[in-house]
Amino acid sequence: MSAPVTFPVLTAEDVIGRLRAIRSRQPVKYFAFYSSQLGGIVTDPALMVIPFDDHMVHRGHGIFDTAGLVNGKIYDLEAHLDRFLLSAERSKLRLPMTRGEMRDIIVKTTAASREREGSIRYWMSSGPGSLELSPAAGADPGFFVMVFGGLTYPERFLTEGARVMTTTYPIKAPIYAITKSTNYLPNVLMQMEAKEAGFDNGVFLDESGHVGESSNMNIAFVTRDRVLAHPTFEQVLAGCTSLRLLELATALRNKGLVRGIEVRDIPVDEARGSLEMMFLGSSVKVVSIVQWDDQVIGDGKPGPVANALRHLLDEDMRSSDRLIDVPY
Repeated sequence: MSAPVTFPVLTAEDVIGRLRAIRSRQPVKYFAFYSSQLGGIVTDPALMVIPFDDHMVHRGHGIFDTAGLVNGKIYDLEAHLDRFLLSAERSKLRLPMTRGEMRDIIVKTTAASREREGSIRYWMSSGPGSLELSPAAGADPGFFVMVFGGLTYPERFLTEGARVMTTTYPIKAPIYAITKSTNYLPNVLMQMEAKEAGFDNGVFLDESGHVGESSNMNIAFVTRDRVLAHPTFEQVLAGCTSLRLLELATALRNKGLVRGIEVRDIPVDEARGSLEMMFLGSSVKVVSIVQWDDQVIGDGKPGPVANALRHLLDEDMRSSDRLIDVPY
């Protein structure tokens, strides 16, 4: 008979030591973290924690958004905060502070990180205090900010393009799709399914057979008549990068690279026959999709419109009026 397993009762010092041991085994690039529950900023990844009974942890009652950090400046933060506050309203989250205070905390946390390149992710939760379905009575809503290295993608995305499959998982209902909540289980399962099948990502389709979005990226096309076409934002997240690129794309129309720009329902058959298909997103920027299931898109190589859009976005991220200076 095996001996019974016993566990020590840990002290606060023991816990911190074990949390640091966990982080030492992980290749994390977390540089600074603000917690309204702590009332300050920490730079030790082991201390970047929230209570287990926070409603965002055990019920998914929380929202998030992400802004880019480029050359020591924050890109397009106001647009991301607009969406963040809309998500809070749809999620019935009580604001822990004003928009201006959130903005100030994001900037100051970025300054504390000393980093000049990466991403800034921030969350809002309804707070800790119980394991019930409804938020705990009197719980203080939480606000958290993380400055980190950003998501990474294979270099071949730019040189060879990406490959996607039609997911077997259903698209989110509109109210959940348009809210940037922490409930990402369908997105996670879609990406896992795609990678297990040898693809890079998946594509949601709606009940009418129109193109939706990918796991954490919007999708756009260049149609046979050279129109840059993007799905409507009624059942996919209104990506800040997509919205900005639709504005920047007018330069491509003026140069004759595209004939027009449209936001509309895109049937699957039309999409599969497009000249170009691409991911759009704050982390991936613009990446050509060269294969969808067994269908080669265009000539099977990264397309000129995707490349031109990526260059426009890179320039916008470094020299536009959408940049906020960080007081390092």
